[in-house]
Amino acid sequence: MRFLLGFALAGVGVLLVIKSEWFMQNFGAIPWAEEHLGTSGGSRLMYKLIGIGFIFIGFVLITNLTDGFLNATVGRVLVR
Repeated sequence: MRFLLGFALAGVGVLLVIKSEWFMQNFGAIPWAEEHLGTSGGSRLMYKLIGIGFIFIGFVLITNLTDGFLNATVGRVLVR
């Protein structure tokens, strides 16, 4: 099941990165991104960053590295 979920997330991420202009036209601008990430391309950049995040999470699920990734990043903060 994690393979299918991982491939689905990676696929959605690829679509977000490739078709960021389509998402911009259909879902509109993101005001926070326009203010903080650039003058006219902040929303497009935000859609691409969200897509890259989905791709990363998808590959982490596909390779079953969720426990290792979480322990290496936030595990040290949460476990004393």
